[in-house]
Parts: sequence; structure tokens; C-alpha cells
Amino acid sequence: MLTPIGNSVAESWEGVKNGKNGIGPITRFDTASFSGFPVCFAGEVKRFDPLDWIGKKDIKKMDLFIQYAVASASMAMDDAEIKIDDKLAPKAGVIIGSGIGGLPAIERTHNILKEKGPRKISPFFIPMVITNLASGHVSMIHGAKGPNSCITTACATGTHAIGDSFRLIQRGEADLMIAGGTESVISPLAVGGFAAAKALSTRNDDPATASRPWDKDRDGFVMGEGAGIVVLEEMERAKERGAKIYAEIIGYGMSSDAYHITSPHPEGEGAASCMASALKDAVVKPEDVDYINAHGTSTGADVVETNAVKKVFGGHAYNIAISSTKSMTGHLLGAAGGIEAIFCAKALEEGVIPPTINHFEPAEGCDLFYVPNKAVKKDLNVVLSNSFGFGGTNATLIMRKV
Repeated sequence: MLTPIGNSVAESWEGVKNGKNGIGPITRFDTASFSGFPVCFAGEVKRFDPLDWIGKKDIKKMDLFIQYAVASASMAMDDAEIKIDDKLAPKAGVIIGSGIGGLPAIERTHNILKEKGPRKISPFFIPMVITNLASGHVSMIHGAKGPNSCITTACATGTHAIGDSFRLIQRGEADLMIAGGTESVISPLAVGGFAAAKALSTRNDDPATASRPWDKDRDGFVMGEGAGIVVLEEMERAKERGAKIYAEIIGYGMSSDAYHITSPHPEGEGAASCMASALKDAVVKPEDVDYINAHGTSTGADVVETNAVKKVFGGHAYNIAISSTKSMTGHLLGAAGGIEAIFCAKALEEGVIPPTINHFEPAEGCDLFYVPNKAVKKDLNVVLSNSFGFGGTNATLIMRKV
């Protein structure tokens, strides 16, 4: 993974365990060059050098979201200690999604078009920006000749990509999948657009505490960037080759609110049905769930997710540890589900629940245990990860300890 708090799984995981804040002033562009730009902070990936992972000639063919995906996928394959040979290739696939794709390159190229004309547009412009080229590059680099696809479901993208990959392996259509989400749209148009939609925090005077899920004074989400990629493998095959197994995915749920383009259903119907579907798929009881990595965006939707959890888990909702790692990373949009699935796997492996930082005073109706400000050590057996996106699209993954 690449996140605003680390350029590897180890660094990012240590960061969330210790409540590290990854939010700071925007450096991707000069916010001061725009009159009255409303939001001047975000969660940026720091110290990333694409040359560590990509040949110099290929970098210019990829906008940053693709570079992040390629780097993270290579990290994941190295960690899995597997190379795709001719025998495995037809049953090895890639599903890496992005919520928005190459918007920064579109902005840059539009300026070139206006200032210098169409002859100065790069021949790599189109493959640089379309979202499925993240999966495309990864499949070419690693020789994966099986299913190759791209999910674009807003903030549920990464979770859908992993869940759909899980289904492909269950059905026997793949033995190994490289899956997750990637995003990098800290650009004037994206930040300005989300701000215009009143979705972003405007706490410019104190960005470190701007992402505060379930807090009384939350005022919007904080945009983040990065990638989270996992290697999924059929269990018996993984055991046979002696793979390091972090967790087993056992359930996947999907639903739609069918309600509004940006707001969740006020009663949490879609979120609740999504979690219920995942529980049914996993064949586990609600009381078996120990931890939920919530969507938890630091918006009004936090109350909706809380109510959905109560609806699904009943009295057990008050026994479940719930946290939002977005309080530290910001909201990585299409990449959020990817990194949060990894945090869930690491939580299972180490028995550590990452906190929700910046939790000062609970908002009305937010009365569950949100692991405020400090990690909790607890032996975990079953964990759940939620991702909900614009358009009312919902995704839930359930994992258990191996």
C-alpha cells in the first residue's frame, strides 16, 4: 500500500496503530493561485519515487493513480513471494479500480490544448487517464492472463474489486487475483468540485484534526490519495506452496440505496442490507463479529452508518469495536476499500484494533464504541469492512483469522 501515512504496509500499519496523522497542506498545486480556494489541505502520499518501481520510459505513460497501482501491486506480489509462470498465467487475474482515474492529467492536457494547440497533446494521453489501465499495466508487468477488469464505484471501488475477485476464485475462474483500488486526484478541479458539493472539511486552520468521524464538530471529509492492493489466492493452493496467509475472506455483500446521487438513505437501508448480505454469505452470526472498519467519513453519513450497524447487529452493536482509519489517512476515494481491507487483515494477524483519532465529543446518535484516539489490543476472529459510495453503491467484506 501507499498512503498518506506510509509508503508500505509496514509503515502505514505502524502509523494507524499509533494514531499518526497524514493530513497537511496541499503541495500538489498552489491553492493560493486561485482566488478564495476553499480547501487547502489533504492527505498526500509523501516521498514517492516512481523510479523505484517503474522504468523511466514508462512513467510518462501513466498518470499518478496508475503509478501507485503498479508500485503497490509489485509490493504485494513480492510479499506473496509468487511469480506468475506459464502454467498459472491463464488462472491469474487483475481487478484494480479507481473512482475517478486520471483527472490531473486531463486538467494538465486541457491547459496544453488551450495554450499550445492539439499537436502538443501527448500520444500517451488517453492510456494515461482511463481507469482500466491500472489493471492493464499490472497484468502486463506480472504476466496475468486471466480475468482483467476495472471497477469504478466511487468510494466503494476498492472493496468491490476485492469482493469480485473473491467471487472469481470461489467460482473456479481464477486461482490468484491481484485486487484493490488506487486514486490520486488532489488537483484543483477535484478538490474544488468536492468542496463545491459541500463534501469536504474546510478546517484550513487545523488540518491535523479535520478528519473526525462521529465527532460532534465534524464538517466534512478530507481528501486522500494512494493505493491498496492485495493478492488473493485459493486457500488450498496457498497452503500447498507455504504462502504467508494474513486472513481469509469469507463473505461479500453488495447493495444499492436507490435513493440519491450523493447522500445515503437516511434510514441506512442500503448499508444495513449490504452488511446483512455479507454475514449471510460468510455463514456467521452477527454476534461473531469483533471489529468493523467503518466507512466513517467524518460527514453526516456517520450517523447513518451507526444506525445501520444497530439495525443489523442489535444489542451486539455495543460490543463491537468500530473505528475509522480515515481519521488518519483521509478518504482515499476509490482506494479506500483497498487500504482498509489490508488494515483489517493486519488487525486479525496482530490482534490490534486501530483507533479513530480526533474523536473529542460524540455527535448526537453516535453512541457506539469507536476506539477513540488510542489503539486497543484484542484477539480478533471475525472482522468486517464497509465502503459506501456516491450513487448509493455499497460493499462489505468479511474476513476471519486463519
